[in-house]
Amino acid sequence: MIQQMIRRLFGKKDRLSQPVHKKKQPTPVEKAKHHIDPQLISKNAIKVTKTLQDAGYLAYIVGGAVRDLLLGITPKDFDVATNATPDQVHQLFKRSRIIGKRFQIVHVTFYSSSSTTQRQEIIEVSTFRALLEESGEHIAQSGRILRDNVWGSQAEDAARRDFTINAMYYDPASERVLDYHHGMADIKNKLLRMIGDPTQRYREDPVRMLRVVRFAAKTQFEIEPKSLEPIASLAHLIHDVPSARLFDEMLKLLVSGHAWSSLCTLRDVGLDQGLLPMLDAILEKDSQTSFAKLALDRTDQRVQEGKTISPGFLFAALLWEQVYTEWQLLMQTGKPIVLALHQAIDLVLANQREVFAIQRRFETDMHEIWSLQPRFEKRIGKMPYRLIEAPRFRAGFDFLCLRCEAKQLPMELAQWWEKFQITTPDEQAELLLQVKNESPVNLSSNANKSRRRRRRGPKHQASDEKLLDVEQSP
Repeated sequence: MIQQMIRRLFGKKDRLSQPVHKKKQPTPVEKAKHHIDPQLISKNAIKVTKTLQDAGYLAYIVGGAVRDLLLGITPKDFDVATNATPDQVHQLFKRSRIIGKRFQIVHVTFYSSSSTTQRQEIIEVSTFRALLEESGEHIAQSGRILRDNVWGSQAEDAARRDFTINAMYYDPASERVLDYHHGMADIKNKLLRMIGDPTQRYREDPVRMLRVVRFAAKTQFEIEPKSLEPIASLAHLIHDVPSARLFDEMLKLLVSGHAWSSLCTLRDVGLDQGLLPMLDAILEKDSQTSFAKLALDRTDQRVQEGKTISPGFLFAALLWEQVYTEWQLLMQTGKPIVLALHQAIDLVLANQREVFAIQRRFETDMHEIWSLQPRFEKRIGKMPYRLIEAPRFRAGFDFLCLRCEAKQLPMELAQWWEKFQITTPDEQAELLLQVKNESPVNLSSNANKSRRRRRRGPKHQASDEKLLDVEQSP
């Protein structure tokens, strides 16, 4: 703080805050050249820019939304940049709130209702950021930016953005794009290029290394060699990123619609080793690769078809092989099926939390999906009837289908449950009778059992059924 006051008094400037950035002029691109379709733009984003402009502020749609519009893709969300401060933005919109500590932004919320549902859209509004000094209270020794609530000009804000294709500003009123760093040319050349010195920019925010992978997979653009070269040597900086932020970025990568391609690119650029335990396992072991790839391919397909996806289901699929391996090892020590499964789940989740904490609500979903798996294999008595009434039955059944497709279980098991949940009570009774008369199949819960078990009477059978009918919350 004292050093900053001295710099202000004596006019000492750091090279990162030289006036050249403030004076840099953008290249205006008219509609005849950029061909952005206004029908692809959120009406709420236009409303936010108009409200800010009517109040006397500059306001533009920015970032990935402009990039996608230029590529003819409907953006999933819209960001707006302005010279209004967060407090000034907050005063203009009733349904808004200021969030963030490292960098304050404003979320402006809009609701639209249909005959059946109410849809919520959040427009994220940020203030133009200034270029920071290389040393000072805002920068860590590693180079990572700690706090970023320093406002600047639009030119500085453009220089602070990560990639050239994300540093363009679109004004819906004039339908003009402002291009500061030749982003239009890079889009035409299908090139991902970091603004400024890549090593310094990755040190400022290591998450940018994950972002370049995600963008490369999504756009099929080539990463500029100069922007690619430092990643392998700086990969360790990912561990300095707060766990919650790392989770958010990895979730974006996995639900981008190009998840498997993104994971392979992580390996190609040197970001896979030690980044996440589950990724190490997925990319190194053939058995895990087949199951994980199947799950990610299904996720990508749903995203590209515009269908909803469950992050909890996705992470359950990615971590399943580790859970399954631990489960089998614990059963070989003589532990009961359900107890062994729950201990395996606890162990895998604990290991995962050490470097990458999955949000608790998703962990709950994962736990419930995994806990249902042995119940699918016990088609006796009243258990199937109770199982189809379980809150997470559908997710558990979809997971079972994945396991059958990956040849972890016989496909007949998934087919049996498909019939059981849609047939009449008489037909369900017939299906249960068929199971009783069939020869035992080699299922996952007894595949590794080497010791013979004594025949148990009706009393003990009822106890086993009660034990398998576990609670669905951890």
